[in-house]
Amino acid sequence: MSALLGKKVGMTGIFDAEGQYVPVTVIQAGPCYVTQIKTKAADGYDAVQLGFEDIAERKLTKPEKGHFAKTGVQPKRYVKEFRTFEGEKFAALTPGSAISVSDIFNEGDVVHVSSTSKGRGFQGVVKRHHFGGVGSTTHGQSDRVRAPGSIGASSYPSRVFKGQRMGGRMGGTRVTTRNLRVMKVLPEQNLVLVSGSFAGSKNQVVEIVKA
Repeated sequence: MSALLGKKVGMTGIFDAEGQYVPVTVIQAGPCYVTQIKTKAADGYDAVQLGFEDIAERKLTKPEKGHFAKTGVQPKRYVKEFRTFEGEKFAALTPGSAISVSDIFNEGDVVHVSSTSKGRGFQGVVKRHHFGGVGSTTHGQSDRVRAPGSIGASSYPSRVFKGQRMGGRMGGTRVTTRNLRVMKVLPEQNLVLVSGSFAGSKNQVVEIVKA
């Protein structure tokens, strides 16, 4: 298994080999650079740290500058560790080496995409938990249609149980969409097209892990 960092470009559609129209999401995947390699002997586990998207050196702290200077890699805005590199691929990686989309993915591969969903702010129970509302307009509920209703538990235990579905902050959380299929790889543009959709807005940084 292998992985790559990328950015969500947007959605479009293509026709597959059978002539069926398939909605796809376009991801700019890489190129990523190996900024550190962790081994079981030195760190207790095997992992590859990848960096994605250049950033001005003036925006870094001194420890961050030193970290990138060790490998001679141009400073990166996003850095993420992956433990999904195994076998020969892991052994062949060296600090500072580049990984492009064609090195990891092929058409027909199945991938899992992790991203951050769009933030929705504070929302009520109808939008957040799909409540149907309280009562109906024929029963005099003039201003309580979207209210959560009673949440009490009578005289015992005289408190509100933890975990009650209420209004609150919605979105802005990590979401993993599994089993998306790679429909097309465009190595010249560092693009990969995956079937269907996943959470997040345009330009959202995503993690693409090969299943």
